[in-house]
Amino acid sequence: MELTQLMLHPIRLRIVNSVFDGRPFTTSQLRDRLPDVPKATMYRHVGLLVEHGLIEVEREERKAGAVERTYRLHRSRTVIDDAAAAAMTKEDHRHGFAAGIASIVGEFEVYIGQDDTDPTTDMASYRQVSLWLDDTEKEAFYEDLIAAVRAHLDNGPSPGRKRHLMAMIMFPTKSTHDT
Repeated sequence: MELTQLMLHPIRLRIVNSVFDGRPFTTSQLRDRLPDVPKATMYRHVGLLVEHGLIEVEREERKAGAVERTYRLHRSRTVIDDAAAAAMTKEDHRHGFAAGIASIVGEFEVYIGQDDTDPTTDMASYRQVSLWLDDTEKEAFYEDLIAAVRAHLDNGPSPGRKRHLMAMIMFPTKSTHDT
């Protein structure tokens, strides 16, 4: 299975997003983060990610007659690089877009289902805007956005910090004003 096939699945995307900080985790801890994912489904997808080297077993410990595995994500192996993205077909892109949206919907359902959720205080956002950009302006905008995100990618958990999911979707649309 290729990286794009592995990563373009909503459950596997959610698994990778939930452990992207690189800290070790057990399947039980992962199920706490993704409580809506059935246990068998979780084990199957973690197994696929381990089998293909995106997640590694860090250690194994015997607990009450069973073996508990602690895993760690290989962040660098989970990124679909420019060459892999360029090799994707339109159908791959359709599938990837649907998987990404399904992943976001799943994460939002878990978030909004919590008793202490306050979207206003949390500054939850799902706004859409249209930008008129030529290719040079679009590239500059994208680079600015990536630089802003990179400045915070290595932030780890600490008191007062909450993990936030940020998704960026950008594609040209048709307009009555297009020439």
